[in-house]
Amino acid sequence: MEYHIYKCTDEDVFEVGKVYDTVTEYLENHVNYPRWVHGDYPSLKSAHTALENGSLYAVKNEGEIVCAFVLNDDPQGDYSVGDWKVHIPEGEYMVIHSLAVLDKCYGQGVGQRVVKFCLDTAKERGYKGVRVDVVPGNFPARRLYEKMGFTFAGEKDLKRGFDHIPTFQLLEYNF
Repeated sequence: MEYHIYKCTDEDVFEVGKVYDTVTEYLENHVNYPRWVHGDYPSLKSAHTALENGSLYAVKNEGEIVCAFVLNDDPQGDYSVGDWKVHIPEGEYMVIHSLAVLDKCYGQGVGQRVVKFCLDTAKERGYKGVRVDVVPGNFPARRLYEKMGFTFAGEKDLKRGFDHIPTFQLLEYNF
């Protein structure tokens, strides 16, 4: 399989929205590890926001977007509460958000390719590390990040105001 990871343009946003829609619908009918809400998050709206911020990325295989994610330096919450092994000020690390892979591509290494891309991109841009947060119980995501060298940095309230997700598990990768 030939996967191509790239930064999205206006032409991609609707297809990315469809990927998020397909993934969240799938999760609502199976085990919804990230507790994403179909039609709410991630969605076409969140994809538009990420596109406007220049942080929306996709993975294509044979001309079809099969994965979408956001990579930026905005933790979208209070990361200062983390039990980080290396303290890095906000703005000096990148954060991976909304990494979604179509179920037909599960087990094909797409997530690993994306995380490696994010690590390489952050390092090339001079960041000091990459951070991520996952919902407690999102075992597939946590396994992926730990397999790629991330370490656990605590389970904390990031002050995001989500009643259904009061805490998040933090993971770090430092350069």
